Amino acid sequence: MTDTSKGGQHPTLSAAEADKLLDLLGNDDRFRAEFQANPRAAMAGIGYAPASFGEASGVPAQGEAFYCMTTGTLASKEEIQQSREALKSHLTAQTNHIVVFAFEAGKMDSVLRSK
Repeated sequence: MTDTSKGGQHPTLSAAEADKLLDLLGNDDRFRAEFQANPRAAMAGIGYAPASFGEASGVPAQGEAFYCMTTGTLASKEEIQQSREALKSHLTAQTNHIVVFAFEAGKMDSVLRSK
């Protein structure tokens, strides 16, 4: 996995980091709003170290690290909870994380199934 200084990618999340992220996305309205507005800052806020480096203002643009976590409409808490294990597997997989829509409402299932 490349580091965020290469742009567009970020290191894989640990199982504990993925669990924390999914717990908050599946239950915490304030965190969900923060994540929607700025995924990198939200990730830094939960202690994901790679998110602490670089610019953290606003929604990442295509080609920037954490762009893979952007959405037009964040999936509902129920969708996140129902797809939790597939999301955790996706977030902890040793792959580049440049695929968008993993958290997009109505698209999670098809994106996660295509892996």
